[in-house]
Amino acid sequence: MPEMLDQLETIIRDRKANPQEGSYTNKLFDKGLNKIAQKVGEEATEVIVAALGQGRDEQIGELSDLFYHTLVLMTQLGITLDDVGAELAKRHKSR
Repeated sequence: MPEMLDQLETIIRDRKANPQEGSYTNKLFDKGLNKIAQKVGEEATEVIVAALGQGRDEQIGELSDLFYHTLVLMTQLGITLDDVGAELAKRHKSR
């Protein structure tokens, strides 16, 4: 799983640096921070709905959408998986 997230982060960062026509990721970047943040919120709500009343496949799909949109938001904010990993490690050490 971490390897896939690293690969997806690389793809998203590449789309930001080298936009490709028709790319959904680039459409999000073009719409800006507010739209990206809104999409993360929408996906989080869909995860909740799936968790409370849908099957495993739908839950996995919605969680995957949330991970993707969160990575787009992180890229827009200049935050990396390494940044988040370092913060989680720091929190774990303080316990």
